[in-house]
Amino acid sequence: MASRAGLASMKMVAALLLAATVGVPAGAQTAPGAAPAGSWIAADFAVPALVEGPGFKLVPLGPALVDVDYQAYMSSIAHLQQTFTRSTSWPREGITAEEAMLDMQTEQGRFERRESFAYAVLTPDGSRERGCVYVYPSKVGGHDAEVRLWVTQAEYDAGFDAELYTWTQQWIARDWPFRNVAYPGRAIAWDKWDAMVMAARGD
Repeated sequence: MASRAGLASMKMVAALLLAATVGVPAGAQTAPGAAPAGSWIAADFAVPALVEGPGFKLVPLGPALVDVDYQAYMSSIAHLQQTFTRSTSWPREGITAEEAMLDMQTEQGRFERRESFAYAVLTPDGSRERGCVYVYPSKVGGHDAEVRLWVTQAEYDAGFDAELYTWTQQWIARDWPFRNVAYPGRAIAWDKWDAMVMAARGD
């Protein structure tokens, strides 16, 4: 496991790249719309950059959140392998500080290029990550977006997974320009979704 000191040292410059602002009303901050947009989302859509929910806030993943993100997923390796990725490749024991930072830089770059949008679900004071929400272009025709989310094992045991899922559905329907959103592993069972993806690829 990466040490806290190692993670902290890598943040000296990276922390300036993304500020997780506290106390701004929902929808008050948006990401700039000038970044190149893919065909899946309108170029003039202002992507939310800070959204407040009941007992949490959503902030785009990026280098400034490397510590809290690392602590969250490393606390729940088996849980996330079973419920989110369905893979032993992430998260896994032994993720290094370099790998953790690269992941944050990658997610930030995708967000800025409007390729996909990954959010940390933080406590209101930003000190702890409760989970994450991801908004992707859909791999399957008939859906214009694919949304996935996870919470830590502790938050799942406390019932927050169901709360976050319900809230996310309402948020996406209210604030995003999508008509038909897929929620794999939730509204659509994993085996059905996997079959739909394979069919879309022509496998």
